[in-house]
Amino acid sequence: MKLVFEELTEKINGLAINVHKESGPGLLENTYKQCLDYELQKANLSFQSEVNCPIIYKKIKISCGFSIDLLVEDKIIIELKSVDKIIPIHEEQ
Repeated sequence: MKLVFEELTEKINGLAINVHKESGPGLLENTYKQCLDYELQKANLSFQSEVNCPIIYKKIKISCGFSIDLLVEDKIIIELKSVDKIIPIHEEQ
């Protein structure tokens, strides 16, 4: 499968892997996020954190408290997880 933003995705994945290699397992999600924020800045990638993401219900915009962890280059949505195992609810997120 060809990704639409394959080069950018690979760059972000590499940065995330570097964060995990440097930090190791067992840290809180927010700690990994701050480390990834640092790596994205260092790589000169623009990003936004905790972007509000309302839903549209019957043509009405509803702010339901859902936010995107990171939006990179206005193209890639990053949902960070710090868990022992990915379960179905994580896949849905």
